[in-house]
Amino acid sequence: MELIDAIILGIIQGLTEFLPVSSSGHLELGKAILGAQAVPEESLLFTVVLHFATALSTLVVFRKDVFEILKGLFQFKWNEETQFSLKIIISMIPAALVGLFLNDFIEVFFDGAIVIVGIMLVITAFLLYLADLAKTTDKNVSFRSAFAIGMAQAVAILPGISRSGATISAAVLLGVDKTKSARFSFLMVVPLILGKVAKDLMGGEISFHGDQAVAMGAGFVAAFIAGLAACTWMIKLVRQSKLTYFAIYCLIVGIIALAWSIWG
Repeated sequence: MELIDAIILGIIQGLTEFLPVSSSGHLELGKAILGAQAVPEESLLFTVVLHFATALSTLVVFRKDVFEILKGLFQFKWNEETQFSLKIIISMIPAALVGLFLNDFIEVFFDGAIVIVGIMLVITAFLLYLADLAKTTDKNVSFRSAFAIGMAQAVAILPGISRSGATISAAVLLGVDKTKSARFSFLMVVPLILGKVAKDLMGGEISFHGDQAVAMGAGFVAAFIAGLAACTWMIKLVRQSKLTYFAIYCLIVGIIALAWSIWG
């Protein structure tokens, strides 16, 4: 892998992990426009490296929150931190079930189905717009809303549905405080990413060559820095009700994708 390719992929991964534009949807559009062979699949190890970088950037941004959660957990009491951790676990259940039982079905949508991508991007735009219209509250994530947000995350497996956009919108529409919605959305994905990284590392399919080290390192740094910037930026945008900008972007790209599928 070329050094510049690694850096570009790292930046894309870092940004799209947090910005509500759907990285999977954009990848499918890229394949359709450039040709499937023009967007080569990066190595499994490189994918693991980039995902770990974005998970680490999340932990850095929310380092104080993570520290308080861990400190509360080790008190072994039914405190706020223990309850928050349980809500994170509850939110992971829908996506985990989809991954276990519907993986083959989901893969069908990642085969150049540009119509699906266009429709899902339009849906993402609608969700982001509704989230911006929601009233400001100080409500926390409840156990029931945690599961509902997890359902949104499971649906976001489809290309064109933004994970961060779907989960933040779901939380806000359920009446959760906007800043708390963004916080929960970003923290809830960390265990899933780390679990996926561990699964891939233990799967025995990863190979590493010494000449990949520089590219891997560059991709990691790029994804980490981009992730820090995107995560911090998104928290501010959600709090200031500025998701409409991304809604407009997703709507435009979604309409273009639909037009491309019909007349392209």
